Parts: sequence; C-alpha cells; structure tokens
Amino acid sequence: MNLQTPNSNDATRTSNRSKNVVPSSGICSRCIDGCRGNCETFKATFRGRELIYPGPYGEITAGGDKDYPLDYSHLNIQGYALGAKGLPGGALGDPDNALFPNVNTETAYGWDKKVKMSMPIFTGALGSTEIARKNWEHFAVGAAISGVTIVCGENVCGIDPKLVLDKNNKVKEAPDMDRRIEAYRKYHKGMGEILIQMNVEDTRLGVAEYIIEKHGIETIELKWGQGAKCIGGEIKVQSLERALELQKRGYIVTPDPSDPVNQAAFRDGAIKEFERHSRLGFVSEEGFFAEVDRLRGLGFKRITLKTGAYGLRELAMAIKWSSKAKIDLLTIDGSSGGTGMSPWRMMEEWGIPSLYLHSAACEFASILAAKGERVPDLAFAGGFSSEDGVFKALAMGAPFVKAVCMGRALMIPGMVGKNIEQWMKDKDLPKTVSEFGSTPEEIFVCYEQVKDLVGANEIKNIPLGAIGIYSYADKIKVGLQQIMAGARCFDLEAITRKELMSLTEECAKVTGIPYLMDCYRDEAMDILNK
Repeated sequence: MNLQTPNSNDATRTSNRSKNVVPSSGICSRCIDGCRGNCETFKATFRGRELIYPGPYGEITAGGDKDYPLDYSHLNIQGYALGAKGLPGGALGDPDNALFPNVNTETAYGWDKKVKMSMPIFTGALGSTEIARKNWEHFAVGAAISGVTIVCGENVCGIDPKLVLDKNNKVKEAPDMDRRIEAYRKYHKGMGEILIQMNVEDTRLGVAEYIIEKHGIETIELKWGQGAKCIGGEIKVQSLERALELQKRGYIVTPDPSDPVNQAAFRDGAIKEFERHSRLGFVSEEGFFAEVDRLRGLGFKRITLKTGAYGLRELAMAIKWSSKAKIDLLTIDGSSGGTGMSPWRMMEEWGIPSLYLHSAACEFASILAAKGERVPDLAFAGGFSSEDGVFKALAMGAPFVKAVCMGRALMIPGMVGKNIEQWMKDKDLPKTVSEFGSTPEEIFVCYEQVKDLVGANEIKNIPLGAIGIYSYADKIKVGLQQIMAGARCFDLEAITRKELMSLTEECAKVTGIPYLMDCYRDEAMDILNK
C-alpha cells in the first residue's frame, strides 16, 4: 500500500519541503524554524479551518487518493471461448450473431422496473454546490440525451437566492429548482429520469410538496450521509449578507455570522468565507417507514434511498428496511469519493472503502433473498469511471445491482465540453483539443449523433458540455459492450458473479469471488481426465 502524507496534498494546495516525511504525521523529518512553507501545518497556522477543505472551494472536484489494501483492480474479468448468454432467441454461439455491437446495455430499476436507461450508469447527486449550479445545463442536457437518470441533490431550494417562502416557512417559489427540472425535461426522450434528493433541511422547507405539486416529479430520494462524508452537505459563501440570510432560513452557518466578533473579522478581511452546513439527521426504523408512507401519500410513484460508507450495522438497516418499505433503488456509496465539497481528511480516512462495502452488501442481499424476501434494486457508487469498473460492479452485485452511480466521472466531461466552447469563442483552443479541429463538428466525435437525436435546428441550443457527456457515455457503452461480449454476456441479466476472479486470496476472502487459480478448476479437471 502506498503511503499517503496527511500533511500535504494537491487538493489542499500544500506540499512538504523535505523529501523525507514522517509517515504517521506527514510532517517533514527535519522541520526547520524559519521554513517558508508550504505544508498543511504551516498554512493552517494562519488560515486555520480553511485547510479542512480542498480548494479553491467550489471551483474544483476532488477525490480521496488513499490507496486501500483492496479495490476493484484486484478483480479481473473472465473471458470465454465457449457459448454465450443473452443472445436474442436464446442462440448459444452463432458467430454471425455474437457480435459486440449486438450487446444490449439497457437496464431498468424500480419495484415495477418502469424506469429504463440506455446504459447502467447515472449521475450522482448534483445539489447545492457551485460546481453543480454553474454547470447544470451541461450536466442535465447531457444526461437527458444520453438516456440516463440524473439526481438533483439536496439543498437546491434552500440556498436559492431567489427562494420565496410562504407564511409557514415552506417553499413557495424556487426558480433554481424550476430551472434544473426544466433543463432535463426539455430533452428527455423516455430513458432515465430526473429525481430529487431530500435531506433534513429540504423536509423542513417542504421541498417534496413543492416539486410534486408544481412539476409532478415521480421519484424522490432520501439520503443517509454520503460516500465522502457523514456530516451532511455543506457549501461556502463569501458574503456576510448571504451567510446571514442562510442562517435565517434555518441552516447552520459557521463561523456564526451574527457574532459581532466574526463580523469584525470579516470586515478586516481575515474571515473570507462562511460555511453553510445541514443538520445530521437521525434515522429509526419507525421514522423511516413513516417518511416513506408520507411521501407516497403525497403522490410519489417511486422512492429511492442513498446511503454512504457507514459500517455494517447501517448497511444492514438500509438493505432490510428498503426491502420492507419497497424502496425502488438503493444506492450504496463507498469511501472514498467526493466532488470537492467534503472535508479532505474525512474523504481520506472516513468510512468503508467501496470494494469492502459492496462485498458486504452482496452478502446481506443474498441472505434476504435466501429467506424469500425481495431485495430492492441496488446501485453501487464510489470511485467508478470506466467501463471495466461498471462491469465489475454489475458482476459483483449480480443479480441485485442494476446500475453504477458516477460522481466526478460524469461531471468532468460536462466541464471539459463547456470549456472547449469558451476556448473556441476566445480563439484559445489548447493543442490537446485543436489537434482534432477547430469546430464542434470536427472536435466532438459524437456531434452528428447528437444532431440526429435533437434535430438540425435544435443542435445549436445544445451546450457543448452536454455533447461531452454524451460522448463519454458512448465510450462507456461501447467499451461495456466489448467487455460483455468477451465474457459472452449479451445482456445485463446474463452477467453473474462467475464472470469475475480474484487476483489475491485476500480479495477472495473479502469478496467471495474465487481466487483465479480456483475458478473453473473442476471443469478443467473434468476435461483433462476424460
């Protein structure tokens, strides 16, 4: 396992002076009086709590880089030369039919399986963060034209500067939420959906009532923490007036903007920003069922749950309670993760890493299934970015896992496409892009596909970030088709845990996936001994 230095990282814009560092503390072996920086201890001496978060806050995405003893790279995918599963008509091995473009990547989730997606990926919760707000059109349109679900995250209404509350302190007008829903729906063609996530603050503000009454949203998501943290969502604001406004709406704002001492520090320029935090929230079985019943009573057709990298007790609660409450999709988000809004050391050191958490989820789901209880559809999240990871997650969690939830991996193409659009306007395309051309038609390999999808007149209204997401999703789809064909699985239902092998005995112990020297050994011996 590679050593991570807890006192310096590009995410916090800090670095050690010395080449030799104490592994446990990350402090330079030789710390000199008079050093001019710039380790975390040095910088926190004068910037204090600002060093808790990656930066510049709101302008970056960040993911924990701790190297865990086991991760999905310790699994490999089986390849076969015999037979095939999932071919139309039940064909077992027709070479003219067993072609990778014939692989069906469509999936569906929900108690009634009514939400279909063109491929088994969807976006993570893009909520009240600045990254989500300023890139929303790119993300939403990209997801819509790609035929996948987008999750509009927590606190969107609560932080909207133009939010209007009624006399009961409930949402009356939320223009930013309206904008987000409309952006996705404008290009939605029947595959995927937009679902809205809700936390403690959203419940207090009556967000559920607002989105179903005004927009007829069919699916709402409850949330227990996140893959990157368990302390609720947070953002930062650089205005004292804005901080006071959010505090007045009921949010926890630190340092306290109503404190004259903090106001003086802000005027001095020492305090440059305030943090808005959500309450932690508490779950109980009775309370969970009551909230699910309340939301169904409001008219929601589907209710989903997202849970973070908690321990085995909370994982069992999530799976069992979701089964009893007929939750339509349970997303299990492993450590580490994050979109740049989580405390950095929490991203590095908190929670159960994805492979371990997902292995336990498979075990627990199998226990319920063996008892005859229906397991909710599952989605795995936590560090996925490529087609091989998608395949491994589907195979590891078969037959329960229906999709992979992606955070940064589906955000980055949106931001890249957006930036290419601006660079073209500024006539400042970097060589990494200009080597492919100077127009959208030349640069984006999927431009004509998107044009065919939306129409020649509408293509000019499609943001290039959306075409970027479509292109990235297409890469995932085609790559997944190739891997599935290699494993002779021609639809997602054909994928089983037998399509994987563990590269180490430790991985086999954790995942229950056999060590590669044991996989298919009995079949091999039968062949040799005939």
